[in-house]
Amino acid sequence: MAKNIKRIVLYILLIVLAVCCLIPFILMMVNATRTGSEIVSSFTLIPGHALKDNWKTVSGYFNLFRGMGNSLLVSIPATLLTAYFSALTAYALAVYDFKGNKLIFGVIVVFMMIPGQLSLIGFYDLVAALGLVDSYWPLILPAIASPGTVFFLRQYCQSALPPALLEAARMDGAKELYLFHKIVLPMLSPGIATMAIGAFIGNWNNYLIPLILLNTPDKFTLPVMIASLNSSTDITANQGAIYLAVAISVIPILIVFAFCSKYIIGSISAGAVKE
Repeated sequence: MAKNIKRIVLYILLIVLAVCCLIPFILMMVNATRTGSEIVSSFTLIPGHALKDNWKTVSGYFNLFRGMGNSLLVSIPATLLTAYFSALTAYALAVYDFKGNKLIFGVIVVFMMIPGQLSLIGFYDLVAALGLVDSYWPLILPAIASPGTVFFLRQYCQSALPPALLEAARMDGAKELYLFHKIVLPMLSPGIATMAIGAFIGNWNNYLIPLILLNTPDKFTLPVMIASLNSSTDITANQGAIYLAVAISVIPILIVFAFCSKYIIGSISAGAVKE
């Protein structure tokens, strides 16, 4: 009886937590249909009638779908580079015992603690010297080096990769690259999917670096385009349009989460099965 009561209380708390998490999302969708004056003057979860006007405001400032395309052009390659090279680096640090292993890992941990904004001026000077200003390459290529992802996947490698399995594959004649692509990557897929979600969201929402490096309006990523609504002369009138643009920009994030979460859930389900 006491166990059932605890379970009921736990379910109630989880439902309350889920509702609290959903309210901001629902409010965003509702405010996308309201005018700026309505948003400022009252709080409600009842949709308004200004969706068409908000869309006209958004399309009058910028091409929303071009911005989404630009953001996808940056986010997808950057996420793939982060996932692959971070997994490769993490695997090497976790499995191979070579001189300088701990030193390299220590350097990675130190770089995790350094805010990226501190190197922004030097990064811009480097990009300018290479002639890559107003291009997407400086937004994509640095994703190869992701200290936080490497740190997480190294810990995941140490807990998820049985050394006996790797040794057995080597004894059967498997080369190291074949071993990594055919055995290690599938076993690391839950951890990679977890970090890929965060990497995609980070690249999709990246605002500061694209704002500094991109000069051509047609190349602006979606966050930079949406910021033009915030910097307009009449911010209050554009509140509904801002909510609408943000609501549409969330759609790719939801798609990526839905795609990657099945690997995470599948791994949890597989791990819960007892032989």
